[in-house]
Amino acid sequence: MRRMFTLKRVLSSSALIGLLLLALVAQEFRLFERAWFNVQQWRHAAEWQENSIWLSDYRVEIEAQPIVGLEDDISALTYDPDRHSLFTVSNKNPQLIELSLDGQVLRRVDLLGFGDAEAVEYISPGLYVISDERRQRLIKVRLDDDTSVIDGRDSPQLSLGLGLNGNKGFEGLAYDPRGQRLFVAKERDPLQIFEIHGFPQRDPDQPFAVHVLDDQKRDAGLFVRDLSSLQYDQGTGHLLALSDESRLVLELNVDGRPISSLSLLGGQQGLRKSVPQAEGVAMDHDGGLYLISEPNLFYVFKKKAGV
Repeated sequence: MRRMFTLKRVLSSSALIGLLLLALVAQEFRLFERAWFNVQQWRHAAEWQENSIWLSDYRVEIEAQPIVGLEDDISALTYDPDRHSLFTVSNKNPQLIELSLDGQVLRRVDLLGFGDAEAVEYISPGLYVISDERRQRLIKVRLDDDTSVIDGRDSPQLSLGLGLNGNKGFEGLAYDPRGQRLFVAKERDPLQIFEIHGFPQRDPDQPFAVHVLDDQKRDAGLFVRDLSSLQYDQGTGHLLALSDESRLVLELNVDGRPISSLSLLGGQQGLRKSVPQAEGVAMDHDGGLYLISEPNLFYVFKKKAGV
């Protein structure tokens, strides 16, 4: 009897420990919040779908295509509507790299004095912002057809120093041209999205004044483990947030509420295999969604026919 009693206690203790571990894992990966979001997304699909990007309707068209000719890993992605091309950055040997919409390298521009270049964002014709992750600098740069080198030491820049945390700094940028707001994503610990007004300064005749805003309620509602990239959609005013570790792209409405998602797991959205390490997301004016992943893989998602 004593052995039986001891065995029962061991089994009960093991079961309790197992449940606690499962609860910790669920909390770490925000599984409860994600499950509840999936229920809400299903319940409100008809209502939310009308005035949103609605990522659930996207399917992969180009999957894991290697970007030929690059030696260093790239991160971040932005769409240039004037050139009808994409831009990304490499940070080991810093370069600004232009890609075609089918993932071919068009040109490279050397970056000097940029440290850890991590993100790039199109602002207006010939004007971009590049982030230095570790130093939390935002650097305003200009680019034309003849540019071969950009020296960050000669470029206007903004240093923020918000919650400095090594290489878990500024991972993503997005720009709202109407509101002239620059969104900046801090990767994690904690993950945050800052809203910056006044930089980059588009009118040099105006006084230089910068305001930095955050939204703790919105950021707390992001059930992802990190942030890798951002994209602002002018048509809806919504923000896309890419998470590498959660293998997910979230659509946030104007109130910062998640309303749709695109899964980067194999078997979802037409993907044969999971996206290994998503680093950048961008959207063109026709709603085409572009994504890059280490080791320099290129993806294109489009809305399925009839949607």
